[in-house]
Amino acid sequence: MTKDTYKPRVPDLMEAIFDICYLTFDLIAGILFFAFSKGNILFVLYGILTLTLCGGDAFHLIPRVIRAIKGSNEKIKKQLGIGLQVSSITMTIFYIILLYIWKLTFYEMKAPVILEIIIWVSAIVRIVICFLPQNNWCSDEGNLKLSIIRNAVFAVTGIGVIILYAISGNTYGYHMTRMVAAIIISFGCYLPVTLLSKKMPKIGMLMIPKTCAYIWVIVMGLQLLF
Repeated sequence: MTKDTYKPRVPDLMEAIFDICYLTFDLIAGILFFAFSKGNILFVLYGILTLTLCGGDAFHLIPRVIRAIKGSNEKIKKQLGIGLQVSSITMTIFYIILLYIWKLTFYEMKAPVILEIIIWVSAIVRIVICFLPQNNWCSDEGNLKLSIIRNAVFAVTGIGVIILYAISGNTYGYHMTRMVAAIIISFGCYLPVTLLSKKMPKIGMLMIPKTCAYIWVIVMGLQLLF
C-alpha cells in the first residue's frame, strides 16, 4: 500500500499510542531508579533492567509505530525484523538481570547452583540461536523450527527465574510472589504470539497484556525504591 492511499486504522493508532506510552514509562522509570538509587546496587540493577527492556523493545516498537502511521514498506519490514531479533536478545538478558536482582533482594538466601547454571546456559543458547541467519528475521516466513527451538529454550530460562521467586515467596514482606505471576503472564502471552501470529495475526493482541506484565515487574521495583 503506498503512502498516497494509506489511511491509518484506529486499532493501529491505539496500539501506537500504547507503545509510545510504554516506552516513555520505561524510560522515566529507568531514570528514577538511577536518580534515587543512592548507590544501592539493587536499584542500579533495576535501572539497567528497565533501560534494557526499553532499549530492546524500542528497536521493534518504533518501527511498528511508524508503520501504524505511515503504512508498511520494505524498509519498515526490515526494521521490524531486526527489531524483533534485538528485542529477543534483550528479553533474554532481562531474565539474567532478574536473576541477580533476586540474589540482591534476598541476600540471605542462596540460589541452587544447578538452577543458576540452567538459567545461564539456556539464556546463552537462546542468544546464540538468535544470531543465526537461518532465523530469517526480515522475511515474512521466518523459520518456524528455529522459532520453536529458541522459544523452548527461552521458556527454560523463564521457568528457572520463576522457581527462584517462588522459593523466596513473601520473604521480608516484599510480596515478590507477584513476580511469579507477572512472568507466567508474560510467557503465556508471548509464546502463542511468536509461534502463531504469522498464521493468525489477531493473536498479536496478546502482546498488550504481555507488555503490561513487564510494566508490573518494573512497578514492583519502584515500590521497593519508594
